[in-house]
Amino acid sequence: MFGYLLFLLILLPFIALSAWASARVNTTYSKYDRVQTRSCMTGYDTATRLMRSHGVDDILVNRVEGRLTDHYNPAKKVVNLSMSTYGSASVAAVAVAAHEVGHVMQKYTGYVPYKIRNVLVPVANIGSRLALPLVLVGLLLDIFWVSAPLPYGEWAVYLGIAFYGLSTLFMLVTLPVEFNASRRAKKMLLEEGILEKEELPAASKVLSAAALTYVAAMLISLLYFLRFALVFASLVRKD
Repeated sequence: MFGYLLFLLILLPFIALSAWASARVNTTYSKYDRVQTRSCMTGYDTATRLMRSHGVDDILVNRVEGRLTDHYNPAKKVVNLSMSTYGSASVAAVAVAAHEVGHVMQKYTGYVPYKIRNVLVPVANIGSRLALPLVLVGLLLDIFWVSAPLPYGEWAVYLGIAFYGLSTLFMLVTLPVEFNASRRAKKMLLEEGILEKEELPAASKVLSAAALTYVAAMLISLLYFLRFALVFASLVRKD
């Protein structure tokens, strides 16, 4: 019991970090969504221009419902921009749009971490990008492990190790992918004149805030994986 309480005490700061990171994304985006680019280019204009200038002509740019629901779908060959990004000419909108094009360029240039992440997606994407589902599943497994008769409790531990191992590996690979997409985005925005040098720090703040959510989710997943690995080790010693 003491060990579990200690684990919860360690976990709470990471949950707080995740909540703070999510709030920071929204506040940072809202702040720079009110700052219009000098080029007056929208998120849609940005995505289409960047891809065209880099010789990519087989990717569509669509508008999807929601706010900050932007994502690149390589299987369908489409960059989906949210309502808050698609038609906005703000610094925040063009930064997010360019970030998604950064993922497009990762695929077209054969960026290795991007390839690895795509291989892991089918087995690790559930809960891999959101901290809260990881916490909830972990708590449920803890309860099941304590209350269920053997061997079901042990099976829950094995499931937890497998789930969090894959999830943690996925997010460890996701971090360089996301940071690299942001670096590509900022470089392209300057090269194409969509943002001027003075506007780039604001775009960097938007992209950095988004990246922090991935860091928080990775830390939570890693913490749970280590906990279940220790439980597994204790079960092995008992045997």
